[in-house]
Amino acid sequence: MGDAIEAARLRRTYRSRTGFIRRRTTEIEAVRGVDLTVARGELFGLLGPNGAGKTTTIKLLNTLLIPTSGTARICGFDVERETREVRRRIGYVFGGDRGLYDRLSGLDNLRYFAELYGVPPRDQKRRIAELLDLVKLAGRERERVEGYSRGMRQRLHIARGLLHSPEVLFLDEPSIGVDPVAARELRRTVADLAATGTTVLLTTHYMAEADELCDRIAVIADGRIQALGTPAELRTHADGRRVVEIEAYGVPDDTVAGLQRLSGVREAAVEARGALQILTVQSDAGVDVQGEVLHALGGVRLGRVSTREPTLEDAYVAIVSGS
Repeated sequence: MGDAIEAARLRRTYRSRTGFIRRRTTEIEAVRGVDLTVARGELFGLLGPNGAGKTTTIKLLNTLLIPTSGTARICGFDVERETREVRRRIGYVFGGDRGLYDRLSGLDNLRYFAELYGVPPRDQKRRIAELLDLVKLAGRERERVEGYSRGMRQRLHIARGLLHSPEVLFLDEPSIGVDPVAARELRRTVADLAATGTTVLLTTHYMAEADELCDRIAVIADGRIQALGTPAELRTHADGRRVVEIEAYGVPDDTVAGLQRLSGVREAAVEARGALQILTVQSDAGVDVQGEVLHALGGVRLGRVSTREPTLEDAYVAIVSGS
């Protein structure tokens, strides 16, 4: 039957003009020769920082953008020459609140989109009931969407994207802005969906989500695939490293930059969690940099300090930073 998704040397260049008197044309390569295959029934993750080319790649694969060069096929159909056939076989779910009608109930939203997607009337009632059960909204479907939580909205988005029984579903950061409890429900929904045989391509910023769900993961940066493999295979990019994790408050940016210049330090990054910051420093396994790091943080209010084994997130940072 072949693969569900195939991309070869896929490129997308944006052209823009700047200046009023002397007009200049500039080109930005958002995607620079992506090669990718996703098997039927696979749950595949596409990870990368903002501006790396994730969403552009998704839009090239689901016919929303035309490739500048290269080819892409969905279930054997060319995305550029056989657009209609591709669109019959795909669903697209994006993060955020757009794409639903707040004043309608969840059920009426699904009825409306079922008509829009050409679901036969005789199949609509059964299909909607199946999806409400899948996304765990059965019993809440007659409530207006304006009263739904963000997690409920995202699960309704997934149901909407599955109405026409697509063979391939694109999930573009579905957990963005969703609280941890709702995100856990979303992960269960996605896992249940993959178990039914639907091919899923997931983009996310949450490493734990990708680690838990994905069969394989591709890391994209600067418009190119930098690494591809199972979560366990990607973790080997951080093998031989030691990770120091420090809770802190008010770490200056120039201090973080200074930590990266310390001997033996491979990467230093800060994640904000409200007022609290989590400073993560990766170093070579044989080098104990903890004392130097704490000395460099003199004057900064610190909390817990610990060392741990590298995670998928540490490997991701190593791949993206090239360290």
